[in-house]
Amino acid sequence: MTKSESNTNFNRIAPVYDGLSRLVFGNALRQAQTAHLALIPEQANVLLIGGGSGWLLEQVLRSRPKAKISYLEVSEKMLQLAQRRICHKCSAPVNIDFRLGDENTLRTGETFDIIITPFLLDLFPDERLVYLMDRLTTALRPGGHWLFSDFWPNQTLIPGWQRLLLKSMYTFFGYVSRVKASRLPDFAAHFARQPLQLETSATFYGGLVQARAYRKV
Repeated sequence: MTKSESNTNFNRIAPVYDGLSRLVFGNALRQAQTAHLALIPEQANVLLIGGGSGWLLEQVLRSRPKAKISYLEVSEKMLQLAQRRICHKCSAPVNIDFRLGDENTLRTGETFDIIITPFLLDLFPDERLVYLMDRLTTALRPGGHWLFSDFWPNQTLIPGWQRLLLKSMYTFFGYVSRVKASRLPDFAAHFARQPLQLETSATFYGGLVQARAYRKV
């Protein structure tokens, strides 16, 4: 799971989050996050929300160094890690607006060509997720892409090991980071509410993880 929500706090585990994620999932989560970066236009205006310590931000910059990126993160320590990472890794000038906050930090009328939500939406109970997705869809320009990566089992009947893993994650992050959700949202229903068309998808980690690219119509 990843970050967000005003009263969710990933500061406690920020220094070890990436290592913990790779210990459990190997490279699967990273592969999902980068699966559709090629859809980003060369000089796109990008919103990356809930990007944590900045690994994905680094990959976006490698792929699209001329992009204008708004990096929105609710954890102060995660944001600091991302800023330090980019400062150390990028020698050329980059156009990044680092912001501490959630979707309510977006400016009135602000829009983007690309919105990226890496393992973010699984954190929220349904009512909160409806609000978040409505706000992000409003901020996405017509024809723009929403790059989604998250836990989304592609089987109707989830295997026992996946159910156990998901339950363990929600229990752990509920305790250490005050994550309010206790189960995966019905992502299919939530995306069906939005004026978004699925263009491509990929699955990872035995079908537990999906990467999807939606276009706003």
